[in-house]
Amino acid sequence: MRALFNGRAKQDYLSDALTLLSGWTREGEQIRRTLRIDDSQHAALTERVKVVADALHLRPEISRQADQTQIRVGHGNSPLTEGEVLLAARIEDAYRAVTTS
Repeated sequence: MRALFNGRAKQDYLSDALTLLSGWTREGEQIRRTLRIDDSQHAALTERVKVVADALHLRPEISRQADQTQIRVGHGNSPLTEGEVLLAARIEDAYRAVTTS
């Protein structure tokens, strides 16, 4: 059963969910994660994230610089949503999958 959240309770719920996502930092209305992975892992991660993001109708920003992949989820002008926090959790799942195989 899915609970409905609104107002202050929703923000508390999202804050609690974010504390479970280690490595993610909040910057205003966005959350960010930097991963040290190689080029092949980056490619595999990007493909997995694309599938999940498409299903959630979200567009994370993924960029590659040197040996780091940076991911941003959310928009600078609107509050984080449950879907964006869910996407971050799924990105963590994808990260674990590509670094353990």
